[in-house]
Amino acid sequence: MGMPVSVAVRGPVHLLDGAAPHVEQVYARLRRVDRVFSTYRDDSDLVRVRRGEIGLDEAHPWLAEVADLCARAEDVTDGLFSARAPAPGGGRVFDPTGLVKGWAVATASEQLRLVPGVQHLVDAGGDVVAGTGTGLAGPVPPWRVGIEDPADRTRVARVVEVARGAVATSGAAARGAHVYDPRSGTAISPAGSASVVGPDLLWADVWATAAYVDPVAVSALLPRRAPGYELVVLG
Repeated sequence: MGMPVSVAVRGPVHLLDGAAPHVEQVYARLRRVDRVFSTYRDDSDLVRVRRGEIGLDEAHPWLAEVADLCARAEDVTDGLFSARAPAPGGGRVFDPTGLVKGWAVATASEQLRLVPGVQHLVDAGGDVVAGTGTGLAGPVPPWRVGIEDPADRTRVARVVEVARGAVATSGAAARGAHVYDPRSGTAISPAGSASVVGPDLLWADVWATAAYVDPVAVSALLPRRAPGYELVVLG
């Protein structure tokens, strides 16, 4: 997926060994996602659909699932998130990569919920999802998740605590101008960052991207469209 992914588990020592095969399943699922959605592999389903070699109905079912989620994301954010990215030769091209990471990590991490008595945290390029395995229905110690200072990447600007949920951040400090404003079709790289804390990494990631494009609009939209999600704007 073009980014580092790490998995942390904690719990009674005698239960941790049982997590190993589930952790491997997380990585295996993410490798399968990469084979379907990679924009760098000539044989990925996404690239083949873009080239017109296969239709969406002939591609892996994940592609249609993600396309539907992208349409929902564009609608709920009033167009501040879009999978219709500017194409090199003009026009727009289907590019779901802004949603795929959150979707992929959220769905892959579900495997870890099968591990009895163990907490887990999956970190994918700074976006994280935390949860618990079977038998841990009550309160558990939260993970402390640092949000990087966009002006100084060696510094943690904010710490949030998450036991079950997700944190996603959008900004240009780490990867440069990789976010497009769907309204203009141009790459943007304003100073600062937008992070969203909430129950699901997929939607936290969508809203963080939208908030980086227009934090004022999202701060008004979020309480109405996505109750339970919190916006943190830095810079």
